[in-house]
Parts: sequence; structure tokens; C-alpha cells
Amino acid sequence: MTTDDPPFAVEVEGVTKRFPGVVANDEVTFAVRRGTVHAVVGENGAGKSTLMKMLYGVQRPDEGTIRIGGEEVALHTPADAIKHGVGMVFQHFMLADNLTVLENVVLGAEKLHGIGARARAEIRRISEEYGLDVDPEALVADLGVGARQRIEILKVLYRGARTIILDEPTAVLVPQEVDELFGNLRELKREGITLLFISHKLDEVLAVADSVTVVRRGTTVATVDPREVTAHELAELMVGSELPTPETEESTVTDHVVLDIDGLTLASGSGARNVLEGITLSIHAGEVVGIAGVEGNGQAELVEVLVGMRAATSGRVLLESEDTARWDVRRIREAGVGYIPEDRHRQGLLLDAPLWENRMLGHQTQAPASRSGLLTVRAAKSDTERIVQEYDVRTPGINVTAGSLSGGNQQKLVVGREMSHAPKVLIASHPTRGVDVGAQAAIWDLVRRARREGLAVLLISADLEELIGLSDTIQVILRGRLVGEFDPESVSSQELGSAMTGAGKDAS
Repeated sequence: MTTDDPPFAVEVEGVTKRFPGVVANDEVTFAVRRGTVHAVVGENGAGKSTLMKMLYGVQRPDEGTIRIGGEEVALHTPADAIKHGVGMVFQHFMLADNLTVLENVVLGAEKLHGIGARARAEIRRISEEYGLDVDPEALVADLGVGARQRIEILKVLYRGARTIILDEPTAVLVPQEVDELFGNLRELKREGITLLFISHKLDEVLAVADSVTVVRRGTTVATVDPREVTAHELAELMVGSELPTPETEESTVTDHVVLDIDGLTLASGSGARNVLEGITLSIHAGEVVGIAGVEGNGQAELVEVLVGMRAATSGRVLLESEDTARWDVRRIREAGVGYIPEDRHRQGLLLDAPLWENRMLGHQTQAPASRSGLLTVRAAKSDTERIVQEYDVRTPGINVTAGSLSGGNQQKLVVGREMSHAPKVLIASHPTRGVDVGAQAAIWDLVRRARREGLAVLLISADLEELIGLSDTIQVILRGRLVGEFDPESVSSQELGSAMTGAGKDAS
């Protein structure tokens, strides 16, 4: 950096953003030094997402100023942000599986370097310069999660970004992939790229960030040096309490098998290898069985079979000795299967509907939502009020839409709904994905409580600390097969990560 260069890549000063009934950001102020990794942490609903959307031109501040490279800017669209050198990599990747890396990268940016040899050469140059190891000819469908994330980073670099916003970049990565990502970030930093790192994983923030800004209830409360704080101190700044840990109490596993899966196989439908192959496991009352695996290895399809959304090709699923093969979703749910879906927006909530309507979703044939086949709105509203209180769903009222809540409060509503019907089995798919440490602690407590009360819990998670802390046993799924069983008391995250990628030895 020369003496003529401004010291900061991005400066946010007094930025305020209001929505009807809510102040999302209230005079937020911080500065990001050029060529550093600057983390922004805070609870769900603290205003991080709104702030990043303003930096990327998706929304505009009502008050305050944003400066990029020392210049005050008005960002009306993401195209404006890109013109000023700001790019964003979202938590949910925006890639077309049926296209090559080159086709994904140049899509929408054909004017920069064409779509042929020049574009290919530029992708290779960026990949080599920043250590991204991306082959422009590879089909995205054949690539793992870590490689897909590198493509997203390459896409914004290809468009000229010098500041990159990374939204929860490690949410779907195994430990080895996290290490690779952090290596990429350090290389980007060495080349002068500035990185805004949004995360709930405070240990990772402390490992990779050069500075950390904490946002609470819409305003900045501190910017700290990660070398001078602990994860517990950061959590205290965020939520006013210590960082929770997902530790279980003594074993509550009984001899009673609630869910018995035997030889479950699911064909792909395209003639390729089976999506699921010979899945066999049992879950007892009072037991949490964890499933670890890189996304796309059959976890989602396993859940869909168990809740009746897909029919298995062969094998059996017994719910307390009853074969559910010919049961539809409604009968399975009414028989006592609770379901926390991995994507609450697509599968768990109607975002434009009020909370009390979402309370009935999936349980509209059961009390309190229904009596004698008729909907009972008053009872549903009353029970929604109970869930809001019991599960600490922070909301102005039950008539607001689900989409107006923060991610953590949406998740607590879903969990409360599923637990309110006294399920025999709880299928929890990524129950704490994208939630803050406060909501995460609440959901961990609910899983522990379910276990104590004798529920059989199937826990699918990309958070290996969560799996190790909450499970009584852990199964690893790879390419649709269960390839190893591990004892949470003795296994490490690194060993699980190796098994998940096929690099480790199967467990005994």
C-alpha cells in the first residue's frame, strides 16, 4: 500500500435501515482495512444480513454513508457494487449443475472476455494466481462442496472484485475443506483482496480474522482484535452469555427400538448407481443417532423416504414394528414422526403466512388445529402463543408473517411446532444451520430434553461438534452407503471428516 492509497477498503458510518415496525440497523459504524479478513458476527436478527445487502447494493440505507476505497458511494444494485469492486458469495451457492465451470463463471459476464479461449485463459490465470485450483472444463455436477465454493469466489474475482463478502462460508464444509478454504483466504489476502467474513462459528472467526466487528440488536457494540479475545468473550458481546456447548448428560438409551431401518435402497431413476444402498440402522427410545456426511451423499433422500416423500426401491422401515412402506406423509406424521427440515424456507414454513397458520402446517389434521375434521383457528392461535412463550420465539405477535422473523426465531417456531405433538421419532435435519449461538443453545437443549423424555432422534448435521456432542452413536454416510459407525466419546472431527470424504478407514 502506497502513501496515496486510502487505508480502508470499506467504511460504514452511521448507517441506519428501517423496515415497518423494525429498525434493522441503527447507526452502524465500522471500517475494514484493505487486504485483511474482517469478520462480522452477531445473533440472527442482529442486522448482519441487512448490512451486507446494503454493501452489495441489494438494499439502500435510510441514513449514513458507505465509502469504498475512500470514495462515498450510492449502491442501487449489485451491478453498482461490482463496478466499485465489491462482490458477494452467498451461503447457498448459485451454480447450474449441468454447466461447466467456465459456463457458470461467464454467465451474465460474457462482455468481459467472451465465452471461449479468452475467458478460459482468464479463469486459469485467476485460479493459479489465487490458488483456487479450478478446472474451467469440469462439470459442476461432478464437483464437491469445497470446489463449488471456490468457483463462487472465482466468479466474483472474474468480475473484478477486490472486496469479497463471504456469507457463512463454512456452513456446509467438513474440517479438511474448512482448512482448504482458510488457505485460499490467506492467499487472497496476500494478493491484496479484502474479505468480509460473516459467520456464527466463533472458533473459526478467531482462527482466520484480522479483526472482528460485533453487531447486537442492529448496532455495532465493538470491533476487537481476535488475538485479544476468546470465543466465550465474543459470545458474551453477541448475546450476553457464554458460548454454549452441545454436551449430553448420561446415557438414556433404552432397549425399545422405535425406528428400525433394514436394507433400505433407493434407485436413482437415471440408471446410475443407487442413491441409497442397503441402509440398515435402529434407533431406540432415548437415543440420538447422528448421521455425518458431505452434502449430496444421500442424507436428504434418506429423510424423504422416512417421512413418506419418496418410496424406497427395496428394504423396510418399521415404526414401532409397523411397516410404513405404503403409508403417505400424512399417516406417517400422524403416527408420531416429527420432522425438522434442512431448509426451513422451502420445506418448513410459508414465509408469507402468519405464525399461527405456520403452527398448523403439517399438522392440520390434528388438535389443536383440527377437531372433527374442521379447522379451529382460535385453538391454533392460542397454541401458537404458547409455543412463542415456551420456545422463546421473539416476535411482535403471532399475526406477523414467518418471513419477518430472523432465521433463529423461524427455526425455534418449527422446532416448537414439531415437539408439540409428542412425537415418537424426531427427524432433525441440520436443526441449527444458519442460527446464532443463542438459538443454537436453545435447540441443543430441546434435543437433549427430547432424548431424556424417551424420543428416538435421528440427527443429520454438517456441524461435527454438534454431532459429537449430542449423539449416542454416529453413522457416516458416503455415496448412499453407511460406511462407518463411531463412538462420539472417542472420535475426533478430523476422523469423521476423513471418513466422510472416503479418506479414512471404516470404523469397527
